[in-house]
Amino acid sequence: MKIKLEYIWLDGTNPEPKLRSKTKVLTASLGKDGMHFELPKIDKLPKWTFDGSSTGQSEGKFSDLVLNPVKMYPDPLRDLSYLVLCEVLHPDGTPHKTNKRCVALDSINGNDMWIGFEQEYFIKDRSGDILGWSSDARFMRPQGDYYCGVGANNVAGRSIMEEHLDACLACGLNITGTNAEVALGQWEYQLFSADALDAADDLWVSRYILERIAEKHNCFIEWGAKPVEGDWNGSGLHTNFSNKEMREEGGEELFNSIFDSLKTYHELSISSYGSGNEKRLTGKHETQSIHRFSWGVADRGASIRIPLSTKEDGYKGYLEDRRPASNANPYLIVGTLVNIVSKAIRVLEEKAPWE
Repeated sequence: MKIKLEYIWLDGTNPEPKLRSKTKVLTASLGKDGMHFELPKIDKLPKWTFDGSSTGQSEGKFSDLVLNPVKMYPDPLRDLSYLVLCEVLHPDGTPHKTNKRCVALDSINGNDMWIGFEQEYFIKDRSGDILGWSSDARFMRPQGDYYCGVGANNVAGRSIMEEHLDACLACGLNITGTNAEVALGQWEYQLFSADALDAADDLWVSRYILERIAEKHNCFIEWGAKPVEGDWNGSGLHTNFSNKEMREEGGEELFNSIFDSLKTYHELSISSYGSGNEKRLTGKHETQSIHRFSWGVADRGASIRIPLSTKEDGYKGYLEDRRPASNANPYLIVGTLVNIVSKAIRVLEEKAPWE
């Protein structure tokens, strides 16, 4: 039986990588029952080369790069097909400089951090207009009616959102919710994993599925942090996180150490949290200024929001990092958070001063 494997990878586009994919057709063997085929295990899938000079990842004189399969998902968009997430390697097997997954894995390996992403995005038609918008933004009704809105005058693109939700659930992604956002044609979905690397992998696959569904509707996804200037919210990738100490031990001393660590490495975090974020993090529209770091209980205008449930449970639970932009690379986010929170715990345990 022939099966289709859609190899997916991140290219060398700056400042943020784009998704690329191509299809490999393989013959799958029938199982012992003679009815169901045996799917190859991920480590048995063949590596595959591609032309890196066409993706901004190599020069034409020596352009072959290698796709190394790392995760496989049922393809909800095609029959007898699977999505294969890949990392990019040099021919000698070493990671390519665009392979941020490998960098994140070094930080995350063995860590027990849970991650919940809140992915915001706009939908645009082929002409570049946001769905539902007037050609002149000055004639748009202001924010207020669109958030979790109902009705054709309050939402645009619901069919794409619904197809995306169903497709993600069909391939096993742990989408926990979705809603219309504060601007017309802007949406959000939430994705959770109890494994930080899985969360980042799953987010990239969910983005791929969204791009493919929008393509079918002759639309595309706008991932930019601030697509519309003026009195409009930007788009973020709010990241909820907790590790075992935060969930099971907690305490205000622990959380204060984490806040101190996040503050110390604020600029480092911002450098990993997506491009164009200076246009979004202005101190307005439910953000803190990119030049300041703050935290607060139930405060959506802070860099870090302390959920009310976390405080009421004696500072035990999770935190929300509201700084990442919607176009941020989740591998960089989770790697950064794991490192910074780990430093906070070591400082607390050793009672050592901050570097």
